[in-house]
Amino acid sequence: MPSSADQILLHLKTRGETTTAALAAQLGVSRQAARQQMEKLAAAGLVEGEAERSGVGRPRQTWALTAAGHARFPDAHAQVSLELLDAVREEFGAAGLDRLIARREAASGQTYAAALDGAQGLETRLDRLASLRAAEGYMAEWTPAGDGTYVLIENHCPICAAAQACQGFCRSELALFRTLLAPAQVERIDHILQGARRCAYLVTPAAA
Repeated sequence: MPSSADQILLHLKTRGETTTAALAAQLGVSRQAARQQMEKLAAAGLVEGEAERSGVGRPRQTWALTAAGHARFPDAHAQVSLELLDAVREEFGAAGLDRLIARREAASGQTYAAALDGAQGLETRLDRLASLRAAEGYMAEWTPAGDGTYVLIENHCPICAAAQACQGFCRSELALFRTLLAPAQVERIDHILQGARRCAYLVTPAAA
């Protein structure tokens, strides 16, 4: 069973900043116990707190992961990925790297399309796609947005270092989602590489 610290880090990773009270409720412990746990994590440099004043009374403490906290959810084979990208770029140039990414996109597209084959309705397709991405380490999930649209969320990017070195991976991912979920429209609304805590995509069903 994950430790309380691991549960807290996972909660902050997948749900974003939160309060001491909310964490206490999540863990089933007192606020004091939750605060002590957060102070230990803060001392370790994994989380940071911010006092947020709301009306009269004691300021509310909110907590979020630091860069070190995010790093507890590691980039898959980051150094090897970067070395391979550098080698491909050096040997074959930018065009060769683009061909490599396109080939990866095509292979992923075939695998995903086979998994989504027979899925009836956009929600079923989203469910299968999120499951596939979650199995690959993206901590993926989806949720209705309440206005007839949906949000596909990836709370972690296991190839973040590679994506930072070559943003063609991000363009490829968006193109892949648009193909798999067509005729629905897909737009990226949060991007880890632009400072967001997650990548998120707004999925709008096609007009009837």
